Amino acid sequence: MIKVIDPGLKSWIDVKEYCDFPIQNIPFGIFKTPGGHARVATRIGDTIIDLNALAKHGFLGDLDIDPVIFSSEILNPLMVLGKPICRALRNRIADIFEKSNVSLRDHPEIQRKILFPLNAVQMLMPVQVGDYTDFYSSIEHATNVGIMFRDPANALLPNWRHLPVGYHGRSSSIVVSGTNIHRPKGQTKAVTAEVPEFGPSKQVDFELEIAFVTCKKTKLGQSVSTADAEDHVFGLALFNDLSARDIQAWEYVPLGPFLAKNFGSVVSPWIVTLDALEPFRVPGPKQEPAVLAYLHAEGAHNFDIQLDVLIKPERQEEHQVCHSNYKYMYWNLAQQLAHQTVNGCNINVGDLYGSGTISGPTPDSFGSMLEIAWKGTRPVKMPDGTERKFINDNDTIIMRGYSIKDNLRIGFGEVSTKILPALP
Repeated sequence: MIKVIDPGLKSWIDVKEYCDFPIQNIPFGIFKTPGGHARVATRIGDTIIDLNALAKHGFLGDLDIDPVIFSSEILNPLMVLGKPICRALRNRIADIFEKSNVSLRDHPEIQRKILFPLNAVQMLMPVQVGDYTDFYSSIEHATNVGIMFRDPANALLPNWRHLPVGYHGRSSSIVVSGTNIHRPKGQTKAVTAEVPEFGPSKQVDFELEIAFVTCKKTKLGQSVSTADAEDHVFGLALFNDLSARDIQAWEYVPLGPFLAKNFGSVVSPWIVTLDALEPFRVPGPKQEPAVLAYLHAEGAHNFDIQLDVLIKPERQEEHQVCHSNYKYMYWNLAQQLAHQTVNGCNINVGDLYGSGTISGPTPDSFGSMLEIAWKGTRPVKMPDGTERKFINDNDTIIMRGYSIKDNLRIGFGEVSTKILPALP
């Protein structure tokens, strides 16, 4: 049974109003201090909590966790322990930092070895990603793309309402927030041209996504049901699946995304557990026609997570271009994992699954520049007087996500990346 941390609980660590990381969140990430080694952390407010140091000082001794796990450079060894143990860890952390608990609160000399200000640390890639699948699960996004590139009267392909469409991506180019990405080069072909040309992409785009990571391994031939899928999901993160639209348009027939999608995807540093997001469950859209039995999912598997995308030109202020929500997803994460494994595909701890672009029903909620600027026909005006059809060199793309209900806010922080000029 899931034990949600009391929504009324307060911490003796300062938490500012509208902060994404109250004591009810307790996400997991990997950090290091200057000259130090990478290790496991959590966060309350703008304070990083070194779980390796917390364990060394005896605060986690009552848990069935080998302390060496907290000195790992990735979260995979922690995730493989399973959700019940990680749930107990979150609850223990919440107890230690609850405002009336004096065991650490009244010992500043020990605190200095365990607590670090956010601006004094470097956040690292949280998970070693073995395999990566990207889905295409927003009906609004799929419809918009279908209208732009195919028959507007038949925007969705015949299979779309029957299964979560997806493809296998390149895990090696998934990087943590703050990593800069060079503009990719490749083949493109103008509509009026007879032959393709080679050069930097002129249509670099973001895709607003949420990713989930798995914490259980399955054997080849084994399937995961929608009822059991969430037992395999450790948590969620913000995900920017960068795309080169002009490269994609030329290369994707007949086998789908390739070089247009593997030059860099960016994940936020904190993995927020499904337990923390439990209060924000909502039903998903009605699926018509009815899905096949293996995709039928009882209960609410969508989450009300508000999502913002901003573009920040160099030395300019950031400008919001999108406000969407994860609740719009037509295919939920339980259905995605069930479909991934229905053929017997085995999964591993640390596999990452992108939701696909999260677009809503209105133009201000479209989750990519392809849609926002509608294939370049509706440029976005920026505060500095420039326009954007796609992403310019030295633009920083910022995504933020958070859930709010009954004065409780649980968030992800942000995922950001700057697009640098193409390398020679």
